[in-house]
Amino acid sequence: MNVALGGTFDPVHDGHHALFERAFSLGDVTVGLTNDELAPETRHVERYVRSFEERAADLRAELEPLAEKYDRSFEIRPLSEPTGIAVEPQFDALVVSPETVDGAERINDLRNERGLDPLEIKVVDHVPADDGKRISSTRIVTGEIDRHGNLTPDRTGREETR
Repeated sequence: MNVALGGTFDPVHDGHHALFERAFSLGDVTVGLTNDELAPETRHVERYVRSFEERAADLRAELEPLAEKYDRSFEIRPLSEPTGIAVEPQFDALVVSPETVDGAERINDLRNERGLDPLEIKVVDHVPADDGKRISSTRIVTGEIDRHGNLTPDRTGREETR
């Protein structure tokens, strides 16, 4: 099975890791990584997004051990439009988070218009942080949590010890 998923992945966190695990459990993986022009447009909150090259290097480091674990291959490709690579005929499944299901359905509408079979949409639940809220890149960038969902010392009510 050929599996697609996409995103900005800045920074990569445990919620992303859950998406990657699910994708590799299904087949070979192609990740559409938002290019430098699209990345700011996909943000729900305006914030700095690192360059495509920096994000791709971090993503590759995250994907390599998973590809080895599942004996799968992977590819990282630039994503220049929201529907991206998933409208290409070679894909069988699309792994998404709950907030991107509507986009996945839109992709299947486009595939239908092009005479392609719909993708199997695999939804992976959010990974909660220690406070029960979902882990997100924005929460990490603002210093609220780390990539594993641990609250930062100033958010737990405890003083940082030196």
